[in-house]
Amino acid sequence: MPQLVVASHNRKKLAELQTLLQPLGWDARSVAEFSATVPEETALSFVENALLKARHATQVSGLPAIADDSGLEVDALAGAPGVYSARYAGADASDADNNRKLLEALREVPASKRGARFVSALVFLRHAADPVPLIAIGSWRGRILEAPQGNNGFGYDPLFYVEALGCSAAELDSASKNRISHRAQAMAQLLTQLQAVHA
Repeated sequence: MPQLVVASHNRKKLAELQTLLQPLGWDARSVAEFSATVPEETALSFVENALLKARHATQVSGLPAIADDSGLEVDALAGAPGVYSARYAGADASDADNNRKLLEALREVPASKRGARFVSALVFLRHAADPVPLIAIGSWRGRILEAPQGNNGFGYDPLFYVEALGCSAAELDSASKNRISHRAQAMAQLLTQLQAVHA
């Protein structure tokens, strides 16, 4: 079974990516098995940050790597928190800290102006010097609630309301989320690219 390394120390994100990668039949291992170092996300775009993480993962593991950089873009905040989503409330912020800061930033914003989208950039590298990385981007529209709803998922899921389903992302079971989320959309594109390359 071919192996690849997933460039994430986030256990919930790792589990989500491993599930999404199952159609490939690859053994997806965490970068945490090879290094405790988390590369600094210094870039200004999701794609560039994903490339930084994927390169580090290939360097420490010697395996092909897949990396995700994702976040929440809120219309009323000019796209913030964006690439800073995981550290919106500070370097060591918890999901709850970030959610509280987001609610405070939107305190005066009416429901009709609380549009947002989750974005996921997925990158696949065969090795650290791969000159042709595979890149896929997924986007999931919704709006920001005025209070958290649901206990599933992670990050901003409790505040992200999916109009078509009438619930928050945190009220979806993992199977449902993995069919429609930003990361699921990006992974579907990436799998198509990988299957074409390996055909």
